[in-house]
Amino acid sequence: MWKLDILCLERRYFQSGDLIIGGITSQFILPPAENDFNQHPRQSQIGENLVLTKNYQHILALVFAVEEINKNHQILPNVTLGFNMYDSYFDAWWTYRGTLELLSAYKRFIPNYKCGIQNSLIAVIGGLYSTTSLYIAGILGLYKVPQFTYGSIPRKNDKAEFVSIYKMVPDEAYEYAGILQLLLHFRWGWVGVLTADGDIGERFVQTLLAVFPLSGICFAFIERLKRVYLVNFFDSVKLLVSTYSLVMESNAKVVIVHQEHVMDLRWLLYLPTMGMVTMAPQGKVWILTAQMVLTSLSYQRSWDIQDIHGALSFSVHSNEVPGFLDFLQARKHFWTKEDGFVKDFWKDAFNCVFPPSFVSKNSERTCTGAENLESLSRLFFEVDMTGQSYNIYNAVYAVAHALHAKQSCQHSHKARVDRRILKVNNPQSWQLHYFLKDLSFNNSAGDKIAFDRNRELMEGFDILNLLTFPNQSFHRVKVGQLDPHAAHDNMLTIHDQSIRWHSSFKEKLPSSLCTESCQPGYSKKRQEGEPFCCYDCVPCTSGKIAKQKDMLECFKCPEDQYPNKLKDSCIPKKVSFLSYEDPLGMSLAISALSFSWLTIVILGIFMRYHNTPIIRANNHNLTYGLLLSLLLCFLCALLFIGQPVKMTCLIRQIAFGIIFSIAVSCVLGKTVTVVLAFMSTKPGSRMKKLVGKFFAIYIVLSCSLIQVGICGVWLGISPPFPEVDMHSMTEEIILQCNEGSPTMFYSVLGYMGFLACVSFMVAFLARKLPDSFNEAKFITFSMLVFCTVWLSFVPTYLSTKGKYMVAVEIFSILASTAGLLGCIFAPKCYIIVFRPELNNREQLIRRRVAIQAPVFGVLTKNYQNILALVFAVQEINRNHQILPNVTLGFSIYDSYFDAWWTYRGTLELLSTYNRFIPNYKCGIQNNLIAVIGGLYSTTSLEIAGILGLYKVPQFTYGSIPRKSDKAESVSIYKMVPNEAYEYAGILQLLLHFKWVWVGVLTADIEIGERKIQDTLLW
Repeated sequence: MWKLDILCLERRYFQSGDLIIGGITSQFILPPAENDFNQHPRQSQIGENLVLTKNYQHILALVFAVEEINKNHQILPNVTLGFNMYDSYFDAWWTYRGTLELLSAYKRFIPNYKCGIQNSLIAVIGGLYSTTSLYIAGILGLYKVPQFTYGSIPRKNDKAEFVSIYKMVPDEAYEYAGILQLLLHFRWGWVGVLTADGDIGERFVQTLLAVFPLSGICFAFIERLKRVYLVNFFDSVKLLVSTYSLVMESNAKVVIVHQEHVMDLRWLLYLPTMGMVTMAPQGKVWILTAQMVLTSLSYQRSWDIQDIHGALSFSVHSNEVPGFLDFLQARKHFWTKEDGFVKDFWKDAFNCVFPPSFVSKNSERTCTGAENLESLSRLFFEVDMTGQSYNIYNAVYAVAHALHAKQSCQHSHKARVDRRILKVNNPQSWQLHYFLKDLSFNNSAGDKIAFDRNRELMEGFDILNLLTFPNQSFHRVKVGQLDPHAAHDNMLTIHDQSIRWHSSFKEKLPSSLCTESCQPGYSKKRQEGEPFCCYDCVPCTSGKIAKQKDMLECFKCPEDQYPNKLKDSCIPKKVSFLSYEDPLGMSLAISALSFSWLTIVILGIFMRYHNTPIIRANNHNLTYGLLLSLLLCFLCALLFIGQPVKMTCLIRQIAFGIIFSIAVSCVLGKTVTVVLAFMSTKPGSRMKKLVGKFFAIYIVLSCSLIQVGICGVWLGISPPFPEVDMHSMTEEIILQCNEGSPTMFYSVLGYMGFLACVSFMVAFLARKLPDSFNEAKFITFSMLVFCTVWLSFVPTYLSTKGKYMVAVEIFSILASTAGLLGCIFAPKCYIIVFRPELNNREQLIRRRVAIQAPVFGVLTKNYQNILALVFAVQEINRNHQILPNVTLGFSIYDSYFDAWWTYRGTLELLSTYNRFIPNYKCGIQNNLIAVIGGLYSTTSLEIAGILGLYKVPQFTYGSIPRKSDKAESVSIYKMVPNEAYEYAGILQLLLHFKWVWVGVLTADIEIGERKIQDTLLW
């Protein structure tokens, strides 16, 4: 027999009995085999193994359960249970060997050979890890021997191998669901994963990737945690260093660890102590799966465990089993000869040695056997039954209760049961399957034990909080549980207040998010190239809110509500319209009434002084019509104030358009009347027929009727109507009048603007006429104000909303109306009220004559111009050959370099001698034949403005620009060549002397600007 077989037989624990329960434990770890072909590979491994001392409790739990059952004659009367246990060594070969040993005769490794003392194997309990369990199932499945696994194992559907497996641990899917519920409970959406390097780890990762992202969980990293062996230590540590950097540099505060045991994680956290890394461990929340139990190897005895403080560990549900502690205290562990595991356990757990016979028993490191298990650190052994030991305990009782059910069934002689199953002599293991599937009992701890249709224990998980201490001890605190039978959303029960976190979190709930939560008022926008839970927080756009944190999209408020400033809730909108109670509406209403009262006052003044010259001179009928229309314009502004109703909406724009058109038509009529009055004074003019009040009335009526027609079409096609506007203003519901047809609304404004422009142009052309009988200047200025107001109204109206839009229109109505009232009537009221002495015919005609022209200086040299004219006239009169029987005379006035005096002098030339009445033919006539003047272009143009009307030849003796306006320049004869020749001469002079750098001084008036432009052009 090989030494290998001898060692294998030594590490076993056998107790005889009528029926044997087999056991495959996992207490020894073998390093990977290095085949050098000089010896059997298993021989080189067996002496170098490491001992998981904490797993020795699994053996004791099985022994305790068997002893309890054998003492209880009510369960299996006249039947004694025994056991036979081997170790798997975390190795496939040794697992298969141990399983076959269970199937062989006692101390004879001949599977299937029935001779000698038979084991009478009835069931097998094992293994702890999924790989070990699958190795065992590969053999036991052939023999239909019930196998009870006390560690996690994936759910398989291969009947050939797994039909005999009974799982004392709920399916992994429940554990994964529990981890997911735990992450969601604490809002941990950014986690790391450390898993075993193999098929088990790959299956775990694939499960997480398929399920967790659907609930908003994403992974900062997924790393395979390599196993550390002493035979290839440096290679293993090198891989761990990269894993350590990845884990500690990540901002994920939560790490899920899925491994068969915790030693590799402890190696990872021990790297800073070894000096392999410089970065200190960062505070993490370690989530450990049910397989992982906080334990320690002998060489890890002094390693710190503070970095695991606050970890959350899933554990199979367990309870305190009565009598187990007494069993541990009473049992003579060291003196149990059949126990082949205790010697290795004792040596590593108590850090002592078994001396040779020549060594003194008083050595400090000598194992005496009197050591107390309760003195051991919980990292090496626990006196409280762990979850895995609890599973073994329940598995032994499940076998016993199934045998009991078989005996009870046989005694009752149930006809429906197969006779092979009821066979008493030599019971077979396969017979238990029939009774196990419906098995249900309560254990000594009070927990119900039963299997579901998948042969899985109908039990949940406990969630434990690991609290570590500087003396290498730790304590497990149950802080929650996972009930697989509850609704999916209610599977997890957790007590947050009972959890103690790692010290780096300062007892606050850790946050593990790729991006901090987006506060209400913000939505999440995914970052390009990053996992879906990495996002930017984007403020909600206008009109949208986000009531909760981490909303994917903002949503709109109802139409009658609007977002608050934080955009996290909706506020009811206020109803808004321009009311009389509103300060703005009140001020506009007061203004409208004040201007109306002022208009009435002016109308009263004009009616009282109806027969005075200043009123009669300007067509008093049109004046009264204009005042009445202005009064109505002020009053129609009141129609725009108050809550819109159907009637006010229907008439306010129509009334405004028609009344304003009448007012502007009156102004146009007054302007045209002034122009026609002056034009009719020309000799032979036909305009005298048009001058009269009927022509002015015709202008007013025709222009107003056109506007009435436009408004009628508007009312017929799409009349205005009241509406509720929910969208224009963010915080208000606007009650307003919809204009119906914007085209027709702007047509009304456009026509009114057209009339104003015509009035402005006509008044502008008539502005130079003598103003004794002319109010064209006032009309020009009033139309300028009117047009300015309404031109600025359009963009302002379009850029405002709600009641302010109405206020803009009211203001435009009041401003333009007040402009007409002030510009046209204020000067007349001033004369009527404050200067009544000027309100007579003589003063109106001569008031400007009485004013002495201011003289600032005399241009004496220009007196020669007068002498030249006198000399020429005298010379012609002496020469009878030129004008026989005709004598020339002259009449000379000065312009004073002033437009008014120039016009006055020109009109004096056109008047009767010593009587300033232009166009009035009486007394001694001047017989004006031609006019010579002026010296300067402005004076010449002012003279031409009047002489052009009478076709009187005008000879200018100074420079004047070339004009193409026939109305003014057709009678001008220039005695000075065109300025262009002069400019050309200057240019030639400069070129002749090669003067290319010159300065220019010119008059600061329009003529000077024109000369600069001409100079630059040349």
